[in-house]
Amino acid sequence: MPGRDPASRLPQETRPKRVAVAISGASGAVYGVRLLQRLRDMQGVQTHLVVSEAGWLNVQQELDMPRAELEALAHAVYPVHAIGSAIASGSFQCDGMVIAPCSMRTLAAVALALSDNLITRAADVLLKERRRLILMVRETPLNLAHLRHMTSVTEMGGIIFPPVPAFYQRPQTVADLVDHSVSRVIDLLGLPQPDAQRWTGL
Repeated sequence: MPGRDPASRLPQETRPKRVAVAISGASGAVYGVRLLQRLRDMQGVQTHLVVSEAGWLNVQQELDMPRAELEALAHAVYPVHAIGSAIASGSFQCDGMVIAPCSMRTLAAVALALSDNLITRAADVLLKERRRLILMVRETPLNLAHLRHMTSVTEMGGIIFPPVPAFYQRPQTVADLVDHSVSRVIDLLGLPQPDAQRWTGL
């Protein structure tokens, strides 16, 4: 018998805003980590984390971050092959999902609806339920297959969001560049950011 989720019986405006965060095997694990840190500090937001095997390697290689420290940033953590987890079902009512970063392998699996692990299954669920899916794709240069897969995901309703740095706010550190991209993603999730730096014109 499926487990019961008490929060699922709450009205939409009462239950927490649920956001799935996936970290796949592209360079840029810092985007997923920083997103989790930002969401953790927001009232009424519940995060659900899944990391691919290559994603764990990048977290270690790029950030020297212990696994337990990353997992502590999320409200719930799922193994990448646990295909029966809550976020694998549309009835769970996950409000949005961000794959940060998104490898070209994960992009292709989402574009082709392979649902071959929990990341790609959860992404497929977000698309079929017409909910917000954001892919922070990380690769350069791009070949034709990459571009076609991005087009397919866009046509299905997903958002392709390469974390391209912006310099008009004169960033001073790598952290400034990361925060800018993460703030843009949080905007796309429809979450309030009263302290976000915004362009106001020249």
